[in-house]
Amino acid sequence: MRILPCTVGVLLIAAAPVRANQAENDVAMVKLANRSGCMACHSVLPPPRRADGLPPVAPAWRDVALKYRDDAGASERLTRTVMTGSDPQARHWAGRAGAVTMPPNAEAVGEADARLLVNWILVLVP
Repeated sequence: MRILPCTVGVLLIAAAPVRANQAENDVAMVKLANRSGCMACHSVLPPPRRADGLPPVAPAWRDVALKYRDDAGASERLTRTVMTGSDPQARHWAGRAGAVTMPPNAEAVGEADARLLVNWILVLVP
């Protein structure tokens, strides 16, 4: 019976650095998103309902993660969208985000950083 408490203790100690690293990664990704201008339209969590009833300008990243969680090609496709912008004819966020299309961001963020952000966003599923 003494083995179980020891095992649990070891697992908790081993997991502590992972949580710290995840928190550091979250801070780094939010800083990168701010520097790249992403936070001008997006938020990590869905914002509260607006008083005027209009949807937010862009989808919250948690909503993006939920929408694409079972899509194996999401990382590549969303990275391309970040770099080249979204299709003005595609209304896949109709009613949940404004009618503004995402502009190309190749000048604001490099492809490697865009991929890092997208991959971080895709694991924000609760």
